[in-house]
Amino acid sequence: MWNNQTLPQTQTPNSSPARRPEPPGVSSNETSAMRPAANPTAQTVACLPATIEFTGRISGQADLRIDGKVEGPIALQGHRLTVGPTGQLNSEVTANEVVVQGKVTGNLRARDRIEIKNGGSVSGDIHTCRISIEDGADFRGRAEIEPSRTQTNQRPSERPAETPVPVGAKAKEF
Repeated sequence: MWNNQTLPQTQTPNSSPARRPEPPGVSSNETSAMRPAANPTAQTVACLPATIEFTGRISGQADLRIDGKVEGPIALQGHRLTVGPTGQLNSEVTANEVVVQGKVTGNLRARDRIEIKNGGSVSGDIHTCRISIEDGADFRGRAEIEPSRTQTNQRPSERPAETPVPVGAKAKEF
């Protein structure tokens, strides 16, 4: 999985490799660079399988799914981290989105949202704009929910009304 070995191709002498049929209107002389990508909007998701244990810092510019064990900080700015059902993290996590189906010990910081699914477990503080905790999920820590960027960009007439506090008055402590 992590090596660049190529598999030997079995060919009979004096035969050429099999070619994929060309779509109508495309000559076989055209290079593959001239053809459009199969799915240009598809995002790649890097996967760490259940059989892998990793200790160290993970950072990147792609979505990541972890089904194995990870110890160390994870930073995926602008991307999604998914902790699969067999995933176990002992990490400080920073990402755009975090979805937990396995077990996370450490603080989570997500720019957009954090989801803790049924069977998922988080022991640590979370900081995000949106949160979803399903029935059957386990969360032990503090949750800090910031207003979403769309609420902070609203015009003053669209924002909820604030109650004015008279000058010299003390705020109530809860």
